[in-house]
Amino acid sequence: MPTKEHRRHARGLVEALESRAHAGPSIGDTEILSARTFLEQNDFSSTSDYFSRLAKLQERLRSTPPVVQREKRNYGGETSGCWMQLQSIYDHIILSTCYDGEFNTRRGRIKVSHRFNQAGRIDFVELKFLRSLDPTLTGELRKLLTVKSYQTLPKHWHEAEAFVLRVLPQELIFLYEDFFRYPRMGILAWLINIGHRAVAGLVDDLGAGRVNGHVSEYGGNPNQLHLTEVKTDAVALPILEQAAALESTVESNDPESVLIRYARL
Repeated sequence: MPTKEHRRHARGLVEALESRAHAGPSIGDTEILSARTFLEQNDFSSTSDYFSRLAKLQERLRSTPPVVQREKRNYGGETSGCWMQLQSIYDHIILSTCYDGEFNTRRGRIKVSHRFNQAGRIDFVELKFLRSLDPTLTGELRKLLTVKSYQTLPKHWHEAEAFVLRVLPQELIFLYEDFFRYPRMGILAWLINIGHRAVAGLVDDLGAGRVNGHVSEYGGNPNQLHLTEVKTDAVALPILEQAAALESTVESNDPESVLIRYARL
């Protein structure tokens, strides 16, 4: 008789394989065999639903051509008055926007990137110093906020802990001049939600035909696709549509760790 822990593990194994059958990556014969062996070694009944589900997966595997993981696709274009870059990578997207400005007579330029998982939840917010107010930082990257273990979290999570940068870069005033006048938790929530709002604006503009795919004033990548072509991207478009509908709150008294909550949809 399988233990409670064995049943929990079996359920996780089979559900993960079923999820991959729909969303990728492709399943190998050996993985199904390994799951079946686990069931047999831990005394699951041959009439167990898990065996029949594995059989269906194996039949699907035999009748369906193997899925080839698609190359990363890179898009660029102007929307809502901003130049955006969107990278579509297997099961997630990264949306990046550049900001520049002046502080104490010094010019600077940064790129802020939001990575969203397959269900439109945030994985991290990252800043790259394209031209820092402190020249020694130019070219450096800073993770402003990173969801803990985001690679293994359920994709539709509603609450998760995240690491945050203790001291936020002063260049964030290029996003909003009064940025640092607000409470820290409000600032961190805003950093997440500007990504969701940028996605919502992009989705609206794609639908209304207000997206341009011309070359950026800062130079273009000859291999970069026009942002308008995202409408045909089977990976990126569903993520964008889900991320556009989300908004988060942030709570914590810890300067380096916070709790992110999404409203349940």
